[in-house]
Parts: sequence; C-alpha cells; structure tokens
Amino acid sequence: MEFIHETQPMRVVLRSGASVTAVAGEAELLGLRRLLVVCGPRGTEPARAVADSLGDTCVGLHAEARMHVPVEVADRAVEAARAAGADGCVAVGGGSAIGLGKAIALRTGLPLIAVPTTYSGSEMTPVWGLTEHGVKRTGRDPSVLPRSVVYDPDLTLSLPVALSVTSGINGVAHAAEALYAPDGTPLVSLMAEEGVRAMAGVLPTLADDPEDLDARGRALYGAWLCGAALGATTMGLHHKLCHVLGGTFGLPHAETHTVVLPYALAFNAPAAPEAIEALGRALDTDDAPYALWELSGRLGAPRSLAELGLKEGDLALAAAQTTGQAYANPRDVTVEGVLGVLKSAYEGDRPSRTP
Repeated sequence: MEFIHETQPMRVVLRSGASVTAVAGEAELLGLRRLLVVCGPRGTEPARAVADSLGDTCVGLHAEARMHVPVEVADRAVEAARAAGADGCVAVGGGSAIGLGKAIALRTGLPLIAVPTTYSGSEMTPVWGLTEHGVKRTGRDPSVLPRSVVYDPDLTLSLPVALSVTSGINGVAHAAEALYAPDGTPLVSLMAEEGVRAMAGVLPTLADDPEDLDARGRALYGAWLCGAALGATTMGLHHKLCHVLGGTFGLPHAETHTVVLPYALAFNAPAAPEAIEALGRALDTDDAPYALWELSGRLGAPRSLAELGLKEGDLALAAAQTTGQAYANPRDVTVEGVLGVLKSAYEGDRPSRTP
C-alpha cells in the first residue's frame, strides 16, 4: 500500500448555539479584530446574530452573496472588505455565502471563518469558484480554506425540508467522488463512507421531523466528513457536469447535484467497482445509484433536469462544455458518454449502469 495524505489545517466546532458563543472565540484565537460578516440576502437573520455576538470586532455586514459567485459580486465584496479595513472574514450561510467568503480570501489573503447553515460541506474544501460570462471557473488554493468552521445545529432549524434534502445529497456527492478520486487515501475513503452513511441515514429523519435538533447535528457531522473527503481529493465528472449546468445555464446548485449524482455514478460504476461497493455499504444496498435516486424521490426532491428548467436543446452544449477540459475521472469522458448521462438526467428515468 502506498499513498500520500495531507491533513488540512483547520479547527472545527460543532455544538448547539455555537454561532453566538464560539465565533468570537475562534476570531480571538486567530488574532482577528476587524471582521467583515458576509451572507446572502435571505440569510441576514443568522448573520446578524453572529455579527452582534462579535461586538465591536464586527466592522460590517455584507449581504450580497449569490449562487455560483458571479465575478462582479466578488469584486464588490472585496471592495467592501478593503474599505472596512477588515483583517478577517466570517461567512454565514450556505454555499453561496461561503463561496463569496472564499473569493474574498483568494483575492485579499484574509483568513476566513465559516459558519455553515446547510449541509453541502463546501466549508471543508480549498476549492473556489467564480462565474463570468456564463462560465464557472474553479480552482484549488489553500488560502480559501477556512481557518475555523463553526457548526451550529440551531442555525439549520429554519432550513426548509426540501433544501435540507438536496443540500444533504449534495454533500453525499462530495464523498462519492472522493471514493474514486485518483488521489484518494485509506483515511479519505473511511471519511467518505462514514459521511455518506451519516447523511443518507439522517435525511429521512429530518424530512419527518424538521425540528429534531439532534438530527440536524448529525447532518452537520455528515457534511463535515463528506466535505473533508472532497477537500483532500480531485473532483471528477459529476462535479464538472454540475459546474457547467450551474455556471452556464443557471441551474440551482444543490438541486442539480441531487439530480445528476445517480446518473454520474451509474456511468462510472463499471470503472470504479470498489467505490460503488463502499457506497453500497454506506447505503445498505447493492445498487447505490438507484438507492440515491429512490431516496431523492421518496423525500420529495427533484429527479430530472427538466424539472429544474433545463431545455432539451441545451444538452448538446452542456456535453461539449463538460468534455472541453481534461480532468480526472475513473471512466473515459467522451461527448457521447456525457450526452447519455445528461439525457438520462434530463428525463429522470431510473439510472442504469452502462458498460
């Protein structure tokens, strides 16, 4: 056995009420005294609570985060950080807010504290993304990895069931790709499998009882593991497809991951038997792609790209863009193969493994 595993330098706090009790302490540990809090327009309430907990160390609340981080939005946030003389940034919210915090960190070098309110796990990765002229670019840079992550189950109580489900399956997608990444390690595989088990196991509980605080905490635990697994590895076909569908066609992030995942897994299954076997153990099934497709439908999540607003005429362009750049994937990526995945995901039929 041979591998190289690099542990990411980060502190993680998970407890109820941590967003108003721990963030200031994390900032103090980092030596930060002028913090800009960023969030999205619909996430101002929890962000304001965090800002108030910081007292005089908060120098502003910037509520302009948007999905897929448009470049012009990132530009305004960087200007706000510089104008406020910020020496650090606190991102409160889902992937859009944390993505904007990462953009600020990338451009300014300011340390980032993440306070996630969803379950995608973006806060655990050194991956950034920016959208310009209908194209989403992504990259990896250690400067965008949050220095501290504060998980507070209380903040997710207001997360609607539908978004809880799609956000959680988005997290599962992170772990799934980590299981067949070329730079995976035994530790990453353990984290990924346990992350899938935790997340998929708790989502039905959340759907039945959205007020279950313990379940919310277990979902954050799953998000942490799933995100950390992806943060240590290279993304493949699934993420590339979702970046194209989101950046070029404006499809919603978590919902797109939820729809595409079973079909991307079915496509890769013949070339990644060990990864599919690990997913099967985590999901207690011998057909992981179908199990995820069935879970999505059972919990009321969308199961087709058509439901998300994609047009059938867009499939060819999406396939061409997805295959336009080289990236790691266990199975060879061709326009014909990607188009097949997209057509299946567009129609929403039961996923089937292709030879």
